[in-house]
Amino acid sequence: MSKIKVKDGTEIYYKDWGTGQPIVFHHGWPLSADDWDAQLMFFLQQGFRVIAHDRRGHGRSSQSPTGHNMDTYAADVAELTNALDLKDAIHVGHSTGGGEVIRYTAKYGKGRVARAVLISAVTPIMVQNESNPDGVPIAVFDDIRNNTAKHRSQFYQDITLPFYGFNREGAKVSQGIRDNWWRQGMMGAINAHYECVKAFSETDFREDLKSVDIPVLVMHGEDDQIVPYNIGANAMNFLKNGKLISYPGFPHGMPTTEAETINKDLLAWIRS
Repeated sequence: MSKIKVKDGTEIYYKDWGTGQPIVFHHGWPLSADDWDAQLMFFLQQGFRVIAHDRRGHGRSSQSPTGHNMDTYAADVAELTNALDLKDAIHVGHSTGGGEVIRYTAKYGKGRVARAVLISAVTPIMVQNESNPDGVPIAVFDDIRNNTAKHRSQFYQDITLPFYGFNREGAKVSQGIRDNWWRQGMMGAINAHYECVKAFSETDFREDLKSVDIPVLVMHGEDDQIVPYNIGANAMNFLKNGKLISYPGFPHGMPTTEAETINKDLLAWIRS
């Protein structure tokens, strides 16, 4: 298993396969690098170097007592990319990972990041407040916190239904996908997952988005029940060099359920 030890002693697990231009994949809450299986295989076969890490407190990385906030997540990524000496890299983030991508790119990416991709991402800001009246009420995130703290195992089974759109009429439910989500979630630390809810829901990425000059692709499903489409698509209002691809009927977990479409569109944009 490949790991690096960051400044506070936390060990960050990562996969690093292939050669060529690097693509770095950043997973969502409360998952791991394994959530990118369909993309890692596809882009490896297309001749790219593919890298995916487990966020601190998630997957096979250390179950650290502290650092479960977006600034530390981005700093961890900076240490990983420095250790691997990644340049001209494409950073792809799903959900919480999208926030991690844009924070890392804004703070550390100059000279290292060529392009960024936000898939079903929590950017620009999720929670409803005075400056974001169309956001999601804090009570929704309090409920996620409560269920994570008190009923995690059952909650991690239940949430897979809206996550993948399996609760929609006519949906073809994959028990394997549901089981794999639960497996990944239960590998991580409950404290990290609890505190990460604040990181993905309350972090304001608007200034990060404004500061980024590189090309940024925003991909969002119009039937996303986790990060509503109107929130994710709003990132375009802050980007200098953004492109939006919207997907009618696609769910939050579309990199898994709609991997063929997502991979094809992502590859086309990278090569454009």
